[in-house]
Amino acid sequence: MYNRSTPLSRLLHALAASALLAAGAAQAGPQIQHWTADTGARVYFVESRALPMVDIQVDFAAGGIYAPPERAGVAGLTRSLLDAGTATLDEQAIAERSADIGAILGGSADEERASLSLRTLSSATEREAAVDLVAELLARPTFPEAVVEREKARAIAGLREALTQPGTLAARAFGPAIYGDHPYGRTSTEESLAAITRADLVDFHHRHYTARRASIAIVGDVSRAQAAAIAERLTAGLPAGEAPTPLAQPAQPAARTLRIAHPSAQAHILLGLPGLSREDPDYYSLLVGNYVLGGGGFVSRLTREVREKRGFAYSVYSHFAPMRVAGPFQIGLQTRADQIDAALGVVHETLNAFIQDGPTEAEIQGARDNLINGFGLRLDSNGKILGYVAMIGFYGLPLDWLDAYPGHIAQVSAAAVRDAFARRIRPEHLVTVVVGGGAREGAAP
Repeated sequence: MYNRSTPLSRLLHALAASALLAAGAAQAGPQIQHWTADTGARVYFVESRALPMVDIQVDFAAGGIYAPPERAGVAGLTRSLLDAGTATLDEQAIAERSADIGAILGGSADEERASLSLRTLSSATEREAAVDLVAELLARPTFPEAVVEREKARAIAGLREALTQPGTLAARAFGPAIYGDHPYGRTSTEESLAAITRADLVDFHHRHYTARRASIAIVGDVSRAQAAAIAERLTAGLPAGEAPTPLAQPAQPAARTLRIAHPSAQAHILLGLPGLSREDPDYYSLLVGNYVLGGGGFVSRLTREVREKRGFAYSVYSHFAPMRVAGPFQIGLQTRADQIDAALGVVHETLNAFIQDGPTEAEIQGARDNLINGFGLRLDSNGKILGYVAMIGFYGLPLDWLDAYPGHIAQVSAAAVRDAFARRIRPEHLVTVVVGGGAREGAAP
């Protein structure tokens, strides 16, 4: 139902590529304007006249953490069925209307937010028709019973298929293993999906798709006044609601190893713990340090020690996923059954040495250079800018976050990385999940 390809969409992509070639290198960061709409929604706007188009993303604090545990999956299902029907348009009519006006709809739902995005021409006729369509989808979805049952069945079938894959089993076990009862640890099951009713979708939408839980990012060929009018129209039909309550910090787990049986020859291994928030004071030190440890691909220590020196894995990585509160720190790899213990031993040795000694000056300089020099490529299209503006808006980050990013990276020292990792990545809290490769069911100390 999303990201439909039309002749207009292909034209817009071609125009975007031409404009970028003509414009050359962009400035460090776009100029973000911010205000609160009369409806209570927060608005973040970047004026960009290079292309005759507008990109919009509306984010709601309506992700999976807000679903009752016994209805895990209701957030994603609610989001996916926004365009399944309204009081005046059925599913087919919505698809035809968006194609007729050249509106490209998209979006997703994750743990924290649910998003609906729009790309449209900036000319008044097309733009206003597209905004009116999105406003109706946001405010007046009907969640037709037949479509709800169809999509529930599809979700359950997809989950059953996914659960045959060792990588999926590892990922789904990892969150609950490191977060326990915290909302970040919730995951849908066949039982929770089957229990969801149309009434649950209607209730979830009413509670969470409200103006005060909304953040609107607008990038493109409109004025400030036009952007303000767009934001008002998008949220005028929503209840005011209340801002979401603050989320508790997760507790750090006790170190353990969880082994899940699966007939795969390769073992899928994940290690980690709750790590990093969006506004974490250690954000940049952990980001730069992780590039050295396992985020820098072939130049990372984990790749050098696990893959290049010993051939235990084709790919090994480490990653921070910053969220409202401590999102996961994760190390991942795959290895043969007879190499599980040896590969894990090298991972632990490499991580412990990094925590104890930190990066070298050469490593830290390489990480800073790569992160700074590659930053411009993250802002080379309106779509990429929209993603960052939406992130800044949803998490309430400083408006100059993009401009300040290179400077913060440049200031990170090897000593700061060593200090941050020593305090934040503690071996006594590191949880390991092993799926397949002859792993026996159960937990080991």
